[in-house]
Amino acid sequence: MNLTNFQYIQNYIGGELIEPLSKTYIDNINPATGEKFGQIPNSNQEDIALAVKAAEKAFVSWSVSTTETRFRILNKIADLIDTYIEELALAETTDNGKPLWLSKRVDIPRASSNFRFFATGIMHFATESHAMEDKAINYTMRQPIGIVGCISPWNLPLYLFTWKIAPALAAGNCVIAKPSEVTPLTAFLLSKICKEAGLPDGVLNIVHGDGPHCGSAIVAHPKIKAISFTGSTRAGQHIASVAAPMFKKLSLELGGKNPNIIFADCDWEKMMRTTVQSSFSNQGQICLCGSRILIEKSIYEKFKAEFIDRVKKLNVGDPMDDTSKQGAVVSKVHFEKYCIV
Repeated sequence: MNLTNFQYIQNYIGGELIEPLSKTYIDNINPATGEKFGQIPNSNQEDIALAVKAAEKAFVSWSVSTTETRFRILNKIADLIDTYIEELALAETTDNGKPLWLSKRVDIPRASSNFRFFATGIMHFATESHAMEDKAINYTMRQPIGIVGCISPWNLPLYLFTWKIAPALAAGNCVIAKPSEVTPLTAFLLSKICKEAGLPDGVLNIVHGDGPHCGSAIVAHPKIKAISFTGSTRAGQHIASVAAPMFKKLSLELGGKNPNIIFADCDWEKMMRTTVQSSFSNQGQICLCGSRILIEKSIYEKFKAEFIDRVKKLNVGDPMDDTSKQGAVVSKVHFEKYCIV
């Protein structure tokens, strides 16, 4: 299977790669060069309605499939992600701007690990029971909820996309997933991998588009019973306001970072390594990265001098170059938000 032909991305609905019904597209930009290298669908409520129908049809059999059946398919997806690691890593770096070595070392391996973890987990699931003094036995019965909406961010595209999808599928749910419109490439390639792995049509539907058109349609659809979202606090607040009155299950991981707090009695070398790493990993575009540094006054000058010296040694360059420690920030909008020139 050729995973490098990604100039024009399509939706994955009902096991088929199709155009958006509206025929509207968004330009896909390489953040390292600023060049347009493809287009992605800007799907809307009509595309989501089509995906819901496909998921409803698939849920009838997927929800009652054996755990071993689901294990085999999800584990096969994990194996194929490992097989296509070079193509997926290249796609991730082209789309996101992170160094290629980072995509190979972290993002793509973690995506396969996500599928493998939940695939094996369902084979060993157990639940407790409680006896009622020779009268009855109470036990917990866990069943798939139905159709789940998964909306993932751009900073760790395939890594976090699979983190949401894999447990939902493993539990017997069907999924309608929207990757970030800024980094859609590896999600598109994942749809081809799922087809090759034998995932039944309609169990996973990957629909591309922006938040106002595509994401909002997922959140508002009455037949989508749960929403998992990672992104901004502003978007999360809107999602909660729509989903809560519909009594949907919600998982919201929202924006916001914490400072590094450094005291004079710290392990100096460990602190320095950690502070540099937590400030600039993935171009600082991770929720685990510190947003600011608070330093005890007595060590401020020493810290400042050494921190600046270490940061100057970080090589900012072409994400495809193995010597680059820093690649490109994900988009022009993001660059203008926090970069000082």
